Amino acid sequence: MTNDDKQKNNEDKSYNPSMIAYGLCLGVAFGAAFDNVGLGIAFGLCFGAGLAYTIPSKSKDENSAETTEESSGS
Repeated sequence: MTNDDKQKNNEDKSYNPSMIAYGLCLGVAFGAAFDNVGLGIAFGLCFGAGLAYTIPSKSKDENSAETTEESSGS
């Protein structure tokens, strides 16, 4: 498999990596509330990773289109 094929496969997968961070934050918060931070981190990472693939991220083309629409609308 060449580098071009690898890059093409990586571009096809869209996931939202910020969801992992949100899941970890919520996991730590619930872990601290229930006095079990380790378990909260584990659950937060699992839920965050699941949400990262469930909720699609915006592609670069969509983001650039939104910014041009916002700037022209003002």
